[in-house]
Amino acid sequence: MFLPLPTDRLVERFVRCVAGLACFGLGISMFLTAELGLAPWDILHQGISRRSGLPVGVVIEITGVIILLLWIPLRERLGWGTLLNAIEIGLVVLLLSERLPHTDRLVPRLAYVVGAVVVVAIGSGLYIGAGLGPGPRDGLMLGLAKRGISVRVARTGVELSVLVIGLVLGGEFGVGTLAFTFGIGPTVQFFLPRLRLHAPTAPITEAVVGG
Repeated sequence: MFLPLPTDRLVERFVRCVAGLACFGLGISMFLTAELGLAPWDILHQGISRRSGLPVGVVIEITGVIILLLWIPLRERLGWGTLLNAIEIGLVVLLLSERLPHTDRLVPRLAYVVGAVVVVAIGSGLYIGAGLGPGPRDGLMLGLAKRGISVRVARTGVELSVLVIGLVLGGEFGVGTLAFTFGIGPTVQFFLPRLRLHAPTAPITEAVVGG
């Protein structure tokens, strides 16, 4: 059921994983505070939040658990990072999203968006480099890929589906969505080699941001 733990630098891996997930939560909170649009999965989370009345952080945790249940028929194996992902990101968003300074001025809100992309990219470098397993949403896409669907098709299909559902439910699409879509790849590519553990025994699992 669980992926084997790496044998080297285990404490450092968990520290990196926890720090990276905290960065994810902070980045999502910054996007929410900017109110200029969210990443596709967070558009879904926000839409569910607005329809249900639950805080976005709680919705992120519930969604993560539901997605993990979908791993069962796909026969995907959990990592300890997978479980931390399902719990910690939503918790950080729950704690931070209403505590960041809000403003109606456009320049600070755009600064939130740019900062959020960078923070999430740093979190990706730390989390992926820890090698403790993919996030729930990443594992879902990888599981579909193992059933004969290309990773590109699986990712695109899942991302578009959650985006459309999120918009229907009332989630926000905007410049933040575009900044995430086109900015996260290059920034992760910049930070990943600088933040991952450089050791032959460090398994790097493909992960997708927001995971």
